[in-house]
Amino acid sequence: MTSLIQSYSRRTMLSLVAGMTAGLVMPARAASPSMLDVYKDPNCGCCAGWVAHLRHHGFAARVTDTADMTEIKARLDVPAALASCHTARLDGYVIEGHVPAHALQRLLSEKPTALGLAVPGMPIGSPGMEGGKPEIYDVILFSKDGQSPFGRYLADRPA
Repeated sequence: MTSLIQSYSRRTMLSLVAGMTAGLVMPARAASPSMLDVYKDPNCGCCAGWVAHLRHHGFAARVTDTADMTEIKARLDVPAALASCHTARLDGYVIEGHVPAHALQRLLSEKPTALGLAVPGMPIGSPGMEGGKPEIYDVILFSKDGQSPFGRYLADRPA
């Protein structure tokens, strides 16, 4: 009887250790997606296309329709020369215009000291501006001290 209890205890202990070890090697849950707070004109269709592009690439987005985009851009220090149709906030950065998800992923990975990223205007082929022959466009990193190129894109991929 004693050997049966010892054997049972040994098996129970091995099962417990195996179960705990399995729990340690199980994959961790995926991190929650980065949340964008997007401000756009309620009548703008390309803005909705940009949000759909970001969601497709794993970002979450809260969209706020506003008729006063000028006030939003001024409050977030978007340089007039970089302005586009919509503005967003992402992990402390300002995102202006049709910035592709690839550039946002790089921004979050590298975490440069800057106010944010911008794609000035509305380049044909950029996310949300699909249709027609895509053109190469620049993504600009901007801060209070100036601007610098962050990447060159064709459609939503680096060019």
